[in-house]
Amino acid sequence: MFQLSPEEWQAVALSLRVALWATLAALPPGIFIAFALARWEFPGKQLLNGLVHLPLILPPVVTGYMLLLTFGTRGPIGAPLKEIGIVFAFRWSGAALAAGIMAFPLMVRAIRLSIEAVDPKLEQAGATLGASRLWVFATVTLPLILPGILAGAILAFAKAMGEFGATITFVSNIPGQTQTLPSAIYAFLQVPGGEASALRLVVVSVAIAMTALMLSEILSRKIAKRVAGT
Repeated sequence: MFQLSPEEWQAVALSLRVALWATLAALPPGIFIAFALARWEFPGKQLLNGLVHLPLILPPVVTGYMLLLTFGTRGPIGAPLKEIGIVFAFRWSGAALAAGIMAFPLMVRAIRLSIEAVDPKLEQAGATLGASRLWVFATVTLPLILPGILAGAILAFAKAMGEFGATITFVSNIPGQTQTLPSAIYAFLQVPGGEASALRLVVVSVAIAMTALMLSEILSRKIAKRVAGT
């Protein structure tokens, strides 16, 4: 019978919490950067594009180590944050930060593609009627790219659920605090008799990932139909 133990449920619940917060935190800057890369021309645009996609190229352990150096309690950002009571290293919030950074490129890419698919003439028509840029974005662009935003968010959520290398390097593998699904699977495989628990969590991971991919595909098709005018 497929039944998760309390420890396994704890890992699943923590992973969902981490992935949700990682996605929500990454969404506002993801939309802004995607719009900037799709619509604006500015010095350093290619550098920004490279930095956004850097987590996809670097080994996840390198990203996690850079986060530890930067946001650790002695890091240039982590030390001032600690003074006001905000700590990321070896906390679930740090796992969310690492997962969000690793998922950020997928989110930005999906949103950017949806923005580039919007005919700029539609935005220009709104501007000629006297609407401000912000109002044009809110009333014209945003409704058109909403499926892309949802697709990017879902992909980011799935990626955050499966993040391992950067997370375990930055926040370690502490049961009940930072032990997400991937790190729990790894931990179970290191102890005798843990294969059954690892397999159950693998099934849960595959189910969540497949559901996210199917939802993303459905939304992508909606984008294509909307652009085609069908």
